[in-house]
Amino acid sequence: MFKITPNPPETDNTSAQSQAKKHDETTKRVLDHYLLPKPEKSEDASQPGQLFTVAKNADNESLLANLSETLAAADAMVSNLAFDLEGPRRHILLGIQQLIELSSLLANRVLDNVDPR
Repeated sequence: MFKITPNPPETDNTSAQSQAKKHDETTKRVLDHYLLPKPEKSEDASQPGQLFTVAKNADNESLLANLSETLAAADAMVSNLAFDLEGPRRHILLGIQQLIELSSLLANRVLDNVDPR
């Protein structure tokens, strides 16, 4: 019996396998990009022993507001501790409290200069 269509060339089968392999590799690369992102390298991450960092894109107002709140929290903690103690240790904590309060006043002044209300 005579066959109307010729057999496909051998290279087409290899080409199809090659295209399928490229497609699989591309699919894996795209899925890995979205589902398994590589962590971004930062300058701070290379410093050993550094546990905490401040976001580089934080604006000055946010930084100063957080500084002011942190100083207020430290002031409250030192105040509570100072009033439970007596003698020289109490005087040391009250001195530390004054330094915290002074720092808080300075931070609030800078915050007012950045964003006057």
